[in-house]
Formats: sequence, C-alpha cells, structure tokens
Amino acid sequence: MLTAKVVTPAPPRKLKKAIAENRARMSKYEKKLAHYESRLTALTSDMNKHKGALSMEQKRYVLMNKPKDTITTTDDPRERHTVMDLIAKACSERLYPVGRLDRNTTGVLLLTNDGDLAKKLTHPSHGAEKIYHATLDKSLTVDDLHKLVEGVHLDDGPARAEEASFVGENKREVGLKLHMGRNRVVRRMFEALGYEVVKLDRVIFAGLTKKDLQRGHWRHLTDKEVTMLKRMKSIATPTTKAERGGGRLRGQHFGDE
Repeated sequence: MLTAKVVTPAPPRKLKKAIAENRARMSKYEKKLAHYESRLTALTSDMNKHKGALSMEQKRYVLMNKPKDTITTTDDPRERHTVMDLIAKACSERLYPVGRLDRNTTGVLLLTNDGDLAKKLTHPSHGAEKIYHATLDKSLTVDDLHKLVEGVHLDDGPARAEEASFVGENKREVGLKLHMGRNRVVRRMFEALGYEVVKLDRVIFAGLTKKDLQRGHWRHLTDKEVTMLKRMKSIATPTTKAERGGGRLRGQHFGDE
C-alpha cells in the first residue's frame, strides 16, 4: 500500500519576519513585567517593615519633677530650656507632655507617646485630679479661701477648686485640688481675688506624685502606675454646691516630697 507523505510548506518570508518581531515584543514586555514585579515586591516588603516598626513602637511613660525656668513644649523657637532637654536620654521614642505647666510652675509632669492615654487624661470628662501648693505674696483671708471653692469669675468663665486649705499655720501657703485644666487657672484665680502667686508647685497629677524624685529629675512609670492610669474612669461634673463639696484638704502634705 502506498502512503501519502505530507510536506509542510515553509512559511513565507513576511510571516517569518512578523513572528520574529512578535517574539521580540513579547520578550520586551516580559522583561518589563518582571522589572515591575520586582519593584512591587521591594515596595511591599519596605511597607511591611515600616508598618511593623510603627506597630511595635513601645509605649513609654516618663514622670518628671519639673524645675522652674523650664518651658513645657516639644520645640521652642527661642531656644529656651525645655522639658525635652531634661528627658533627652530617657528613651529613643518621641515623647510629648500631657498637658502643661507654665515656665515658673514646678512639680509633677507626665510625658508619653501614648496618644490615647494623653487624650484621656486631658479630656474634661475624665478631669485628672491635680493638687497644687501655692505660696502667695500676702496672707489669704478665710473669706477668700471659701471663694476659691465657691467659684471665682475669670475672663473665660467661672473657675473653682474642689477643695482648698491653708498649709499648716502659714496663711500665705494654700493647697488646692482641681480637676479642670485651663491655662494658668490657679494663678488667675488668686489674681482675681487680689493676690499674686510667687511660687506654684504641682504635687499630684492623676494620682502620680513626685515622691523621692528630685527637682529636674525623671523616672519611668511602673507597670502598676500605668495600669492605674488606664483604668481611671471619667468623673461626673458636679452641678450643686453640695456635690462640689469644698472641705479642706486634711492630712495632705503639699511641700516637696
């Protein structure tokens, strides 16, 4: 039996050229695709590294006994001495003051990179407790002591202390307990009554004290202190005189600890 032999004709010259050009273009596109895939992989890896670094940043909580003539700010254009200069070696993370103390006010100041906690402690609904020891230019009368608790009218509205008392027998030294956090509120309350605060020291902030912490020094909070701050609940804003209380701060020591 005879079998037919199939012979495939050679492709025309134009067709060969077209196939070669197509293969060249495909090779070029494949190289570009490989290049873009490589860049995408590198970018994704870099993003994951940064994301991991941000999520793994350790929360820091530093307590300072702020000295006089020190600015509570993260950056001062006039290059004055700031609280950030004092904690430069505390940690590698960037910290921020929780609230502020004016230049000549000393005492307890918290700095942290925990934004949620900072917002909580400075929000009016939580009203972190603050206790101050004020030294005046003259003796405070008993009537004016009562006015501090009943309320003093300021330009930005009434202000009052939760509690107030003389420190010892010296009527030039007064202890105040407040929850509000307005600018220079303690100094302005006394000024409204005709007194000048010559020395102001914050003894307590949100349950934190400066015990065993020398002026200008700092320390990291203990785990117990951090837990205490995070568990702090909001307070109800008192509306009546009975709710405001106004008793003296019996048994409280207001001097350096």
